[in-house]
Amino acid sequence: MPTLFEDQAPRPLADRLRPQTLNEVVGQDHILAEQGPLGRMVKAERLSSLVLWGPPGTGKTTIARLLAQHTQLYFEPLSAVFSGVADLKKIFARASERRDAGQGTLLFIDEIHRFNKAQQDSFLPYVENGTVILVGATTENPSFELNAALLSRCQVLVLNRLDDHALEELIVRAEDETGKSLPLELDARAALRAMADGDGRYLLNLAEELIELTDDDELLKTEDLARVVQKRVPLYDKSQDGHYNLVSALHKSLRGSDTDAALYWFSRMLDGGEDPHFIARRLTRFAVEDIGLADPGALTQAIAAWQAYERLGSPEGELALVQLVIYLGTAPKSNAAYKAEKIAKRAARDTGSLMPPKHILNAPTGMMKNLGYGKGYDYDHDAQDGFSGQNYFPDDMPRARYYQPKEIGFERDIQKRLAYWDKLRAQKRGNDT
Repeated sequence: MPTLFEDQAPRPLADRLRPQTLNEVVGQDHILAEQGPLGRMVKAERLSSLVLWGPPGTGKTTIARLLAQHTQLYFEPLSAVFSGVADLKKIFARASERRDAGQGTLLFIDEIHRFNKAQQDSFLPYVENGTVILVGATTENPSFELNAALLSRCQVLVLNRLDDHALEELIVRAEDETGKSLPLELDARAALRAMADGDGRYLLNLAEELIELTDDDELLKTEDLARVVQKRVPLYDKSQDGHYNLVSALHKSLRGSDTDAALYWFSRMLDGGEDPHFIARRLTRFAVEDIGLADPGALTQAIAAWQAYERLGSPEGELALVQLVIYLGTAPKSNAAYKAEKIAKRAARDTGSLMPPKHILNAPTGMMKNLGYGKGYDYDHDAQDGFSGQNYFPDDMPRARYYQPKEIGFERDIQKRLAYWDKLRAQKRGNDT
């Protein structure tokens, strides 16, 4: 119940500008437009349980509140950080009473990923029987953080970080609300939007700080802006989704030989606090998985850069990793060794325990010699061209080609050698017959 003096209390600009209708929400047209999933639900006045997944400051709480308003549901907010099963039981009891009276309830749970499995399971019967329409908000990947049973009953909608256009629209609204223009030059205004890093709430807090603390007649330059406001820490959780997204972005940029993009993602990881040892490990893996023998020097460079970082530490050693990123990005690419490993492993599993051919087995005892171990073995160094052409697969297994070098980099030379040995092997078989 509002108090007598509540309207006189100061309210942050972000709160004063909180959208009053879904049409006022910026940056999420892909779900809120008339043909978007939420647009269709609101038009039909039939809301299903949802999980809103997106970065901070993108409107998750606001959208949930407005959905309740547009569908005539009672809005029951709850934070998973400060609540437990006892709080949920009280909410479900109140929701049941409202249902008996013909009133539906939208239960909004902020940071729903912080509830454990038992707490998440407690939602299920009330979601299933329609006592509550559940709308959960999370900044973490629901696939990792929410129970499969709960996810199967909810539609996951992804909210985008606010783009530059949406952030500028918020700035204009802030100026209209306060009746003041931000005291920024155009470049500084763009820098302010970049500082927010897609977080609308953070941007409005910065705008309010600038309006209150600076003189309208003084237009700040970009270099002055950093002295007045604090840059937002990049969104990056080393143990969660942001961590895996940036690792994937770095790896795939290198695979696509986009060295500049790889340097960008590498820098984002360092800026977010990632352990450089982890990055060095991933780059070494890339050297053998995606370059392999197309450039045998890639692995040498990776190990050398890793060792250089371990000896120099940060920040000096980071340059060695930068050099490695550039080397890997510009190197010829081949996954032939990676594919050969997969195929050979599958063949090993499928063939079970086939014995090697006897001619390549050692015979340290007389009994083993009598059994034919080592009989007929040709010592390759004594053969013409240093190649005997003998078969080294099991007798009951046909020859197979697992390693298929590409016509790129050093693998071109390997390809020529393999073709030469295939030719000699075929000649040997012809002579034996």
